Amino acid sequence: MARKGKRYTAALENVDRDAVYTIEDAVKILKDNAKSKFDETIEVAMNLGVDPRHADQMVRGTVSLPHGTGKSLKVAVFAKDAKADEAREAGADFVGAEDLMEQIQGGMMDFDRCIATPDMMGIVGRLGKVLGPKGLMPNPKLGTVTPDVAGAVQAAKAGQIEFRVEKMGIIHAGVGKASFSAEQLQENIAAFVGAIQQAKPSGAKGTYMKKVSVTSTMGPGIKLDLSAL
Repeated sequence: MARKGKRYTAALENVDRDAVYTIEDAVKILKDNAKSKFDETIEVAMNLGVDPRHADQMVRGTVSLPHGTGKSLKVAVFAKDAKADEAREAGADFVGAEDLMEQIQGGMMDFDRCIATPDMMGIVGRLGKVLGPKGLMPNPKLGTVTPDVAGAVQAAKAGQIEFRVEKMGIIHAGVGKASFSAEQLQENIAAFVGAIQQAKPSGAKGTYMKKVSVTSTMGPGIKLDLSAL
């Protein structure tokens, strides 16, 4: 912990916590300070002027980052017969129907995305109490309940991420790794921020994007200049 504290303090010296930065400057600071032995994750956090307790202020969706996330997602697919074969060929890690449901009921949760064909939702619905709290419940609006399971698996593997605003109006996601080039990180951050902007709900009042910051796993948050976004 002491080493983390020293690194964090050193990184903090390069950041004016009251200032706002362009994406270009923020990414440069992040990359300069990411000196851990592992490849740090770059994350965007946003404070939105919404109250997700109201249905017309919920912000939720997906975005395909142009350069992926740098993380290999594990995907579970509920499908049968030909659709199950399509999912396997597309690279799904777990494929099944009742058998997959039983595995998950038994505690197997070694996946990051869950996809289902529409006819499987009767089975998947029984897992609501398990998948729901983890944000893994397949949803037609997110493209995870679909007859095109191959396309959904490929999108997930290629770097599509899901986003959902939390109770206090905060939304965050990993958008790459410190080893990415500056241009790749800038484009991924811009794509994520753009997706949140496009997902602005009808019930949002006043300022929608209040604050946007970026950070690395071991580094301090850096506020972005909203006017430059």
